[in-house]
Amino acid sequence: MPFVSVRITRDGVTSEQKAQVIAEITETLERVLKKDPHLTHIVIEEVDTDNWGYAGITTTQYRKQLAEAEGKS
Repeated sequence: MPFVSVRITRDGVTSEQKAQVIAEITETLERVLKKDPHLTHIVIEEVDTDNWGYAGITTTQYRKQLAEAEGKS
């Protein structure tokens, strides 16, 4: 019974996009590893950008810095 956990930041991902990710991961496991789709579990966890760190800062801060840098260009 395959179990796949996908973590993404919570910022604008639609239900349709998440459904597509679930379907495509399931299809890949079936095609490549011959796993039964009825026994395959996919969990998508959405994490607030304040709770996801990158380069020593939160993703919220990182994206703010990027936006400010782009505004100065």
